[in-house]
Amino acid sequence: MQQHELDALFDQHAPGYDAQWARMAPIRESLHFLLETVFADLPADARLLCVGAGTGAEIAHLARRFPRWRFLALDPAPAMIEQCRARAARDGFADRCEFHAGLLDTLPHAEAFDGATCFLVSQFLLDPAERTALFAAIARRLRPGGMLAWADLAWDTTAGDYPAMLRLWMQAMSGAGLDDDALARIRGNYARDVAILPLDDVAALVASAGFDAPLRFHQAGMIHGWCARRR
Repeated sequence: MQQHELDALFDQHAPGYDAQWARMAPIRESLHFLLETVFADLPADARLLCVGAGTGAEIAHLARRFPRWRFLALDPAPAMIEQCRARAARDGFADRCEFHAGLLDTLPHAEAFDGATCFLVSQFLLDPAERTALFAAIARRLRPGGMLAWADLAWDTTAGDYPAMLRLWMQAMSGAGLDDDALARIRGNYARDVAILPLDDVAALVASAGFDAPLRFHQAGMIHGWCARRR
């Protein structure tokens, strides 16, 4: 799937995105809970770059937990950015946020960030070189020693346990209001449009983009979360 097709898809689903995936909230909340510890040693007035911010769920969580932090929400889908902006206004932290609809290379250069998030984004880059380039671009936006936390779907799709894991994952998502046709489309999308790589391959790819050896700090089903410092 091309970038403009992804943007159009997320634009289309933005208004009901949170409601559609409400059943999966425990996974998101566990990731956000552990994220507090990952970022615990950032400055009290830290600046965070949120790549693929979507509707702003992780920003909302961190804004409540760290009341002096400032955020830049970046997403290529304008409708997602509008949902993020609305959440920030509704929850009272809009004055600590900047919003940018576009890809990372369209973001003006400014003061380096203390940390960054990139949740369920890089998996859509099928070309390993493009995926590495995304993380290298994030590294360039971070101060030396700045912390990146990211999550992606990951598994060894050639392993004997992958079919069973995929069935389990599909069953978990089926409770999110997805019918059989929708689940069949997701299976097809995973095979065609999502770069599901072995865990070690994902970690190595990010390390090659200018980060120290990543630490995997979270797993829920096929979603894995890592953190790494910029070298």
